[in-house]
Amino acid sequence: MRLEDLLKVAITAAKEAGKIQREWLGREKRIEFKGEINLVTEVDTRCERMIVEIIKKSFPQHNILTEETPMPELPSPYRWIVDPLDGTTNYAHGYPCFCTSIALEVGGEIVLGAIYDPILEELFTAQKGKGAFLNGERIFVSSTQRLIEALISTGFPYDLRESSENNLDHFNNFIMEARAIRRDGSAALDLCYVAMGRFDGFWELKLKPWDVAAGKIIVEEAGGLVTDFRGGPLDIYGDQILATNGKIHNEMMEVLRRV
Repeated sequence: MRLEDLLKVAITAAKEAGKIQREWLGREKRIEFKGEINLVTEVDTRCERMIVEIIKKSFPQHNILTEETPMPELPSPYRWIVDPLDGTTNYAHGYPCFCTSIALEVGGEIVLGAIYDPILEELFTAQKGKGAFLNGERIFVSSTQRLIEALISTGFPYDLRESSENNLDHFNNFIMEARAIRRDGSAALDLCYVAMGRFDGFWELKLKPWDVAAGKIIVEEAGGLVTDFRGGPLDIYGDQILATNGKIHNEMMEVLRRV
């Protein structure tokens, strides 16, 4: 099965979810809570249903791991990893920073990713070994050489009020070492921005596989580096991610080691 054909399905599903997000943005919608500050809207579930329907129509025997609805495990090496609406809190407040993220894992390896921002109409895609693209144009990470010259990004876990492992210590350290830090509320878009050079680096704790799977391959195919905080291979099912242009990676690891 060609990666190009699989990617076309991911793109179709991401764009259809984007249509739903645009249609419902700013309208009154039902909001539920998975935690005190962890939201889910009916748009999340509408998008998820649409994406699952599109994938299953083409590949009924493939597995799907998605944020909102557990699905039965099938005897297939193919697993689609889906975040139907990354940036739900932003979306619920009408803040225009959110996206759909879809990746395909085959035998434990991420082989493609598609991330779609319906507000800016930016489609980020990557296939293993074939580069990363924004709306069909090849993209590359930045050439920033030093952390003090870098614009970096992060986020905070939903349990930040209950857990001491809440990223505030890392944030305080980095804000004194980098040029500036942004916290936009969508890890998938943060990773895309590293891939295209808007950001030079990104780190975060306690993310889920659907937050990082597509972004990982997009950054790597754009020439960047994605690891855990110690520089080891990224486990998308783990709880640490560090993504950079590769040139400031060691400096960022040094800052992370202080905690």
